[in-house]
Amino acid sequence: MAKTPSGKNTSGRGQRDLKVKVKTARGRKLSSTRWLQRQLNDPYVKRAQAEGYRGRAAFKIMELDDKYRFLVPGARVVDLGCAPGGWCQVAVKRINALAERPGKAQGRIIGVDLQEVEPIAGVELHQLDFMAEDADVQIKEWLDGKADVVMSDMAAASSGHKQTDHLRIIALCEAAAFFAFDVLEEGGTFVAKVLAGGAEGELQKLLKQKFTKVYNMKPPASRADSSEKFVVATGFRGQPSE
Repeated sequence: MAKTPSGKNTSGRGQRDLKVKVKTARGRKLSSTRWLQRQLNDPYVKRAQAEGYRGRAAFKIMELDDKYRFLVPGARVVDLGCAPGGWCQVAVKRINALAERPGKAQGRIIGVDLQEVEPIAGVELHQLDFMAEDADVQIKEWLDGKADVVMSDMAAASSGHKQTDHLRIIALCEAAAFFAFDVLEEGGTFVAKVLAGGAEGELQKLLKQKFTKVYNMKPPASRADSSEKFVVATGFRGQPSE
């Protein structure tokens, strides 16, 4: 039987799926209408609204962390491309950033995005273009030490050309990876979104040199028709001594 993200059955004899239909409004493109209809009928979108998360992407990081366990109490986390803030919301609870779990270490999270992000309790938010010159230096100043996790959900604006968009995503992911090499504590974790398409081969090779384990996963919360996947690299080997 089909199940919702919460595990409840949604099919059965004599039962129909009730879907919201959106009429094509004047001035709205057909593609926009289809996107809106998909949003309105997406169980993860509905669940995010019900549970107070800022987007369905929150469930992607939940599913990745449920499997690989990198958001632990006391972890120091940098979230690149954090808008609208769903990943940060999940991390706050799991790393105990608000010290709501007595007896557990208190974590810290820094969120960075090109856009301004509405405040999130327990998160240090900064508006910054990560690809700008010396942006990494600025983040390291805010961090003032090492990180246990660097995660990136950064995405370039769509050009409408699949290969171009893929290369842009890989470039962002590579930049995030090199930043992670600079700031991660030995044993740390790097998590990033990529688009399946072949150009990430060199990145995968580099990550396998820097980390003890490199996993590739498409979490259930990723739409089936999306080419996105996530790389999770664990066990950072540390920088070679000079």
